[in-house]
Amino acid sequence: MLPLKEKDRRVVQMLLSARCCPRCILRFCSVGIQATYRLSCKELFTELHKFLNGDEDKSKEVEYGQPPCKKMRLQDSEKNDSDSEQNGAVKLLSNECVLPGDEVQTCSVCLGILQDLCEMDFVKKVCGEVDSAGYHFNNLVFSVSLPPQLLVREHATWLLVKQEVGQLGNILMKDDILQLKEVYKWITHPLLSEELGVPVDGKSLFEVSVVFAHPETDGDCHFLATACRECFRPTKNKQSVFTRMAVMKALEKIKDGDFLQQFPHQLEPPKRSCVVQEIQCSHNSIYVAGRYNKFSRSLPQTPWVIDGERKMESSVEELIGEPLKKVFKVDSLNFSSSGREDVDVRALGNGRPFAIELLNPRRASFPPKELKELQQKINSSTDKIQVRDLQMVTREAIVHMKEGEEEKTKSYSALIWTEKAITKNDIDFLQDLQDLKLDQKTPLRVLHRRPLAVRTRVIHSMRVEYIDLHHFRLYLKTQAGTYVKEFVHGDFGRTKPNLGTLLNMTTDILELDVESVDVDWPPKLDE
Repeated sequence: MLPLKEKDRRVVQMLLSARCCPRCILRFCSVGIQATYRLSCKELFTELHKFLNGDEDKSKEVEYGQPPCKKMRLQDSEKNDSDSEQNGAVKLLSNECVLPGDEVQTCSVCLGILQDLCEMDFVKKVCGEVDSAGYHFNNLVFSVSLPPQLLVREHATWLLVKQEVGQLGNILMKDDILQLKEVYKWITHPLLSEELGVPVDGKSLFEVSVVFAHPETDGDCHFLATACRECFRPTKNKQSVFTRMAVMKALEKIKDGDFLQQFPHQLEPPKRSCVVQEIQCSHNSIYVAGRYNKFSRSLPQTPWVIDGERKMESSVEELIGEPLKKVFKVDSLNFSSSGREDVDVRALGNGRPFAIELLNPRRASFPPKELKELQQKINSSTDKIQVRDLQMVTREAIVHMKEGEEEKTKSYSALIWTEKAITKNDIDFLQDLQDLKLDQKTPLRVLHRRPLAVRTRVIHSMRVEYIDLHHFRLYLKTQAGTYVKEFVHGDFGRTKPNLGTLLNMTTDILELDVESVDVDWPPKLDE
């Protein structure tokens, strides 16, 4: 027995005559019991006919898709139809339209979404696509994209039903109608969960999405572009101005009378149901972090391409990222780090923190033991880099790494050449300089990718190690973001003061190493 009341009888009869599917009828009768919608369409049709017949013959099953008999129509239905036409109301379906008893017709409101497109055969089709996509998952989000004309058809039906119940002294607000998407989820979620063996969870990182379309009725929305021009503004990223959001806004603005006057269609059932435009699986990005050492002076951090031409055969990003792409089976990745070193600069000490965003991974979790094995595989594949502390992290945790780019200190060692001969006493005074402030105009070598500006940076301390008459090693602890090379050679006076002005001679840098990046992230792991 359906949870319908006597006041619903007139609405049920009218919507059945209009070839609405039983689930849409229940939505317009504000039935909010989930289990009711999970009955098959055939069972619901039978129950609706029993309700209209007053349960006189419960043993007789009504054939699915058969319209209500003439004798079941309200005595004044023809009169009401005539009145509606005179008042400019949208007519759902003419009474003369009769279906063959063995034909199931597509619902005039949901266009088949709450018919075969939500039952087990269709769910099995979706699950087949999920299985073939090759994802590993423990739960999933299921989302559907519906054609915008469903909103127009539902609005038209609501206006007519509102008029009918109003004649009985009742009120039907639009919010009283159960949302189509909500009902669709009530039906499909248990079926998906049963078929795939995992729960449907709104917080899952794995999503299965289905996009429906109905080309036959695309024109239903077009009159709104004239009635509510301000709601339909062309944008670069949208193929059509008739998005669900735009149609929704237009229906909120348009007056009932204007809608009834301008909507040009009778809501006759379409020839066919919605078509599935796309079934897509996707997984939210996951993040892997660690630290890397770079031992090569001919290895860029990221692929080095100039004017479409590859300049170096590999990069830090590729040496670390390619093995990750294979094991996590991802579409692509984004590499980031706490600062970056030039192609000819080594990264020594405890290494430079890095994080990699793995986009749309088919496999999303790795136990620490397997990550350690992956780290060993990366390290054994090359002598140019080494990785440590490889681990899964959250997107939010990466903030700690980005903070280090500007806020933390970094330590360097540089091999210095001097034009004039020097003694140890000539350079010892550098060790007495503390918190030396520099004004650094954007270096010429990065001016093509950085805005022109003067940045104040601090060298906190320096230590020297004399080598010979023209060479010494300089150890520096600096504020993050300091251009060390430019401090040494002056960059044609763009960095002031610089090592050359301090020593009163021309100086240059022969080698530079990053000794430490003082960011306490990611957490150190036991080897």
